[in-house]
Amino acid sequence: MRRVTLRCAARLVFAALWLLVEVCRAESGAPSLAERVIWAVNAGGDAHTDVHGIHFKKDPLEGRVGKASDYGVRLPILRSSPEDQILYQTERYNEDTFGYEVPIKEEGDYILVMKYAEVYFAQSQQKVFDVRLNGHVVVKDLDIFDRVGHSTAHDEIVPFSIKRGKLSVHGEVSTFNGKLTVEFVKGYYDNPKICALYVMKGKLEDVPKLQPHPGLEKREEEEEEEEEGEGTEGEKKSASTSPKNPVRSGPRTPNPYATDNSSLMFPILVAFGVFIPTLFCLCRL
Repeated sequence: MRRVTLRCAARLVFAALWLLVEVCRAESGAPSLAERVIWAVNAGGDAHTDVHGIHFKKDPLEGRVGKASDYGVRLPILRSSPEDQILYQTERYNEDTFGYEVPIKEEGDYILVMKYAEVYFAQSQQKVFDVRLNGHVVVKDLDIFDRVGHSTAHDEIVPFSIKRGKLSVHGEVSTFNGKLTVEFVKGYYDNPKICALYVMKGKLEDVPKLQPHPGLEKREEEEEEEEEGEGTEGEKKSASTSPKNPVRSGPRTPNPYATDNSSLMFPILVAFGVFIPTLFCLCRL
C-alpha cells in the first residue's frame, strides 16, 4: 500500500513540475513542446495525443511495410503514464530492414526520440538490432530487455543538427537532401521494431524524461559498487604483492658494516714482517 502511495505521489509531483515548466514557457513566449515537434508517429497503432500535447499520427506504413502488433496491450508498461502506455504497447516490426522518412525544411538543432518496450521476449540476446540515421549508425546492438527488462518503457534519444545542407550526428557529417531516413536494421537476433517515434526542434534537456524506475536505479548503483569493489580489490592485491620494505627514491645509502677492511690490514702485516727479521738480527749482534 505504501509503495502504491509513493508511486502516485511521484507521478503527481512529476506532472506538477512539468506543468509548471510549460506554464513558464508559455508566459515567456517560447514555443511549447508540442509546437516544436515537427513529426510524430505511433508505429503499429492509431493516432494518439500524449500528456505533453504531442500528436502522434497513425502509422503511415500500415499495409505497406512490415507487420503491426498490439500484443503489448495486455501488459501494463512501467515508467510510462497510464494515458501514454499505448505508445509502448503497439509496435511495427519487419523481417528485414525498414524505416520512415521525415521531411525537414528548416536548419537547426533537432532531437530524434524513439520509444520501445519489450513485451514478448523474457531474456536478453533475443532481439538485437541497430538504428541508422541517413546511413549513420546512431544506436548499436539495441537489446531492449537487456537495457530495462520486460514491459518497461525505454526511450532512445539521438541529437542531430542540419546546417548549410549538411547533417551532423555523433561526430559524423553527410549531405542532407531534405529528408531524414530513420532505419531499423535487421540483425542476427530476431526482427527490428519500433513502438513510436518523433522528431522535434531543440536540445537534449528539452526532451521529457520517463518516470524513474527503482529497479533500474538499484541496478546502476550495484554496477557502480561492483566497479568500486574491483578497484579496491586491485589496490589490495597490488599492496599484498608489493615488497615489505618499500623502495625509496634517491641514491642508495652504503652499509657501514659491509665495508672491506683487508686494505687497512695490508700495511700492518708488511710492517710486522719487516720488524721481526730486524729484531732477530739485532739480537745476534
